[in-house]
Amino acid sequence: MATTRSATTKSAKTKSAKTKSAKAKSAKAKSAARSVALKKSTQRKKAAVSTSRTKAKPGKPRASAARRAAPKPARPKQRFVVSHHREDDFNADGLRAYAEYRDLGIAKGTHGLARAHVIRLIGPCDPKEVSKLHFHGVEFQMVYVLKGWVKTYLEGQGEILMREGSCWTQPPRIKHLIRDYSDDCELLEVILPADFETVELTA
Repeated sequence: MATTRSATTKSAKTKSAKTKSAKAKSAKAKSAARSVALKKSTQRKKAAVSTSRTKAKPGKPRASAARRAAPKPARPKQRFVVSHHREDDFNADGLRAYAEYRDLGIAKGTHGLARAHVIRLIGPCDPKEVSKLHFHGVEFQMVYVLKGWVKTYLEGQGEILMREGSCWTQPPRIKHLIRDYSDDCELLEVILPADFETVELTA
């Protein structure tokens, strides 16, 4: 009886050892398979990235982010300018024949970044001459009424009477015109850039 039990115990131990050994081999095999799969996956990803770069810029290496962001050209250093009032500085050589302009020197001081001038409208107003629809190819335009009044029309805003102390901005390329103005009307205008295109419209 004792011999039978001993043989049974040995047999059970042998089976247990074989089972553990099989499990260990199976675990090693699975680990090795996972390692191989991971390496293949990594290689495929690298190959895909390499192919994508080649397709985006064939024959050219991919530029760095710093190189892709081209630096803006530096503007010349602005200069100090001053303009004191002198009647002789008003000239009829500006955009409109019915106006005299006093340039304030901002265009020279900023190397063309901006222009500022005082506009003196010559009375009496002739609606046939002034009421011409147009727009300016500017980035920024501001007008301030220094003296008198001016009646202006702006697309989307309608007709507005601007009096002494009134100030407004005209968005780029907005269609506008002058309806009427007082004989003593003077305006301060600031524009970016200093040189710009004006387009007259027939309708």
